[in-house]
Amino acid sequence: MIEEKFDAIVVGAGPSGNAAAYTMAKEGLKVLQLERGEYPGSKNVQGAILYADALEKIIPDFREDAPLERHVIEQRLWTMDDTSYVGMHYRSDDFNEERPNRYTIIRAQFDKWFSGKVREAGVVLLCETTVTELLRDTQGRVIGVRTDREGGTAFADVVILGEGVNGLVGQRSGLRPELKPETVALAVKEMHFLPREVIESRFNLKGNEGAVIEAMGTITDGMTGTGFIYTNQESISIGIGCIVSDFAESGRTPYGLLEAFKRHPSVRPLLEGSECKEYAAHLIPEGGYNAMPELFGDGWIVVGDAGQFVNAVHREGSNLAMTTGRVAGETVVWLKRRREVASKANLAEYQRRLEATFVMKDLKKYRRIPDFLHRNKQFFGVYPKLLSAAAQTWFRVDGVDKRAKEKQIFQSFREGRTLPGLIGDALKLARSWR
Repeated sequence: MIEEKFDAIVVGAGPSGNAAAYTMAKEGLKVLQLERGEYPGSKNVQGAILYADALEKIIPDFREDAPLERHVIEQRLWTMDDTSYVGMHYRSDDFNEERPNRYTIIRAQFDKWFSGKVREAGVVLLCETTVTELLRDTQGRVIGVRTDREGGTAFADVVILGEGVNGLVGQRSGLRPELKPETVALAVKEMHFLPREVIESRFNLKGNEGAVIEAMGTITDGMTGTGFIYTNQESISIGIGCIVSDFAESGRTPYGLLEAFKRHPSVRPLLEGSECKEYAAHLIPEGGYNAMPELFGDGWIVVGDAGQFVNAVHREGSNLAMTTGRVAGETVVWLKRRREVASKANLAEYQRRLEATFVMKDLKKYRRIPDFLHRNKQFFGVYPKLLSAAAQTWFRVDGVDKRAKEKQIFQSFREGRTLPGLIGDALKLARSWR
């Protein structure tokens, strides 16, 4: 395929792979990047959230030409039952700052832009190229890759796997086990197009301001999962996802959940009159710290979704992907400067550097949460209904005095034997955050 030997081969051209490739190329390393899609971003039509801090550490001036949609000034958190929601909003004009903290983006456009920066830095990119296996020397050290191209081998001192959540190359090469259905979510997303002035009116926005809604409750029909709504310039991204094992057990379909979410009385008016032009489904790693595979070995490093680097509690992914890619790239550059080989012992530096970042600190902090929520489905059914019923009782003015209403609320909890359970689960949840 390419006869020359590279300093590094990067598998994948998503945020983690691009971050790794760019970081190494900017420091003068010879880098080959392999992407199985027609072009970077071709498999991603959905909207997403971009966290500026992570990208600034890689491309400080990215705001000058990156395809950004809206900067987020408002975050809404909804706990929903079938006809209502109990919510918490945070909106601040402070987010209308010169260098905003979060943006909505459309992945296909963003990945293509990021890849352009990578190629400008000197990376050799080959698209429509699938890596079929890792090549090893007689000692078992990874020394390159085999692809589906004619004469499709390429060699390098180290291979960085940013291949996404499926991690098929890693699985086939014995670097990681097969994905467990309880550690990965299947999400479906749609893009609904509306004139920008309509979006701004419905979400109380102006200019390039944006809002994000994240939701949980009966919308997932008792399964562990969440929904979301993002505002773009002239479209709204809406989606919902649940743990794969829950889909298998329930028999529900992701598309059915999404249709029900769109019909919810609190959601339907936001989409009224829109035209749905794009639909996509994809897997999201949700297992967190406890589901991580090995992250490095003799001649290889894992970054991004392939390493379960997603903070499921705070719904953060792109910042973890870019940070792990950057740190992997910096580690390889560090070894090159020291003229040291990419052995497992030396690549342990990648793990040490990650431990000093928010990535590992946050994932360790929340390591018990995914399993706790999977075992306590009442957070996605019983408790949202209780909150809604209590709120409706309290806010309905019907001649009943407030003390009687308080007794009515607590009595309904006691009759359903839910108050002790709610308190107990709240305490367990709090302990699991430690």
